[in-house]
Amino acid sequence: MENKSKITDKLSRPVKDLRISVTDRCNFRCTYCMPEQIYGHRYEFINKSSLLTFEEIITITEILVEMGVQKVRLTGGEPLLRYKIEDLISTLSKIPGIKELTLTTNGYLLPKKAEELKKSGIDRITVSLDSLNNEIFKKINGRNVDVSKVLKGIEAAEKAGFNPIKVNCVVEKGINENSILEMAEYFKAKGHILRFIEFMDVGTLNQWNLNKVVSSKEIVKIINSKMPIEPINPTYFGEVASRYQYKDGSGEIGIISSVTQPFCGNCTRLRLSPEGNLFTCLFSNTGTDVKKFLRSNKSKKELESLIKKTWLARKDKYSIDRSSNPDKSTKKVEMYHIGG
Repeated sequence: MENKSKITDKLSRPVKDLRISVTDRCNFRCTYCMPEQIYGHRYEFINKSSLLTFEEIITITEILVEMGVQKVRLTGGEPLLRYKIEDLISTLSKIPGIKELTLTTNGYLLPKKAEELKKSGIDRITVSLDSLNNEIFKKINGRNVDVSKVLKGIEAAEKAGFNPIKVNCVVEKGINENSILEMAEYFKAKGHILRFIEFMDVGTLNQWNLNKVVSSKEIVKIINSKMPIEPINPTYFGEVASRYQYKDGSGEIGIISSVTQPFCGNCTRLRLSPEGNLFTCLFSNTGTDVKKFLRSNKSKKELESLIKKTWLARKDKYSIDRSSNPDKSTKKVEMYHIGG
C-alpha cells in the first residue's frame, strides 16, 4: 500500500509511528506508572465492550498507514493481557506499508507467549526492566514479582527468534540509579540493547519532580567510567533514543532524554488509546474520539478526514515547554492508558 496522502503537522513533522494501547490493564503496579495505592483491586478498568475491537484497530491503522505511518507498536497496560492479541498481530502484520511491527511488554507472560508472537508477525520485542536487584525491582513493580520471572521471559523471546531484544530501564534518583552499571554489564554480555529512560512527568500520579531525574549526562558518565562508550548516529529520523556504542565493539545502548534534552522537534508519534482516543503527545490531556465515528453511521471517508485533521492541527512540544518552566503542573493522561 503506497502512502496516498502523507501529512505533516503545524511544525512540519510527519506521522510515521503509531502506538496502539490495546488494554489499560496490567499485572504489575509500577510506581511510576500504575501505583498500587491508586490502582488496587477495586479499581475499575475500561469495560471490555468499550475497548476498540480488533477490526476497529485495523481500520484506523490502515488509514494511518496511507497517511505515512510505517512503524506500529503495541503497548498497554500490558498488551499480552489482551485476549487473542495474536489474532490482531497476524492481521496487522499483513498490512502493506508497515515496515516494522513491535511490542512492548513487562516480560512476565513471554515464556507462554513468545513463540506465538513470533509466528503471528511481531518483528521486535521491547521488555521493561528497571533493575536486576530483586529488592529494588520488587519495590518498583508493586506486585512482589521476582526479577527472574522477567529474565525468563527475555530468554524465551530470545529462543523464539527475537534477537536482539531491547530492554527499557526507567531511572529514578533514589530508587535505582545504583542499578545502571549492573544492568549495562549484564545486557552487554547478553548482546541485547539496553535503553535508559529519564524519569518523566507522564500522567499526574507518579509524584514527579525534577530532583528525581538522573540526567542522560549522568548516565553516560556512570557507564563510561567502567565501560567506555561513544555516540553513534541515529538509524532513522525521529528516533527518540540517543545511541552509543561500546568502544570495544561489543554492542550499544540508548538513552532517552525527554527531560534534559527534549526531542519534540523530531517527534513523529501518534497514540491510540484502548477505548479509541487519538493522542498527539505522550503528555496530552485530551484526545480525539475516533470510536464514536466507527460506531456511528459516519463513512470511512469522514473518519479519514477526522484523523487527518487531528494530525494537521498538532502543535505539541510539551517537553520543550517544560524545559523553560519545569515546575508547571498540568493534568495529563496516565502512561498506562496510552503506552510509554
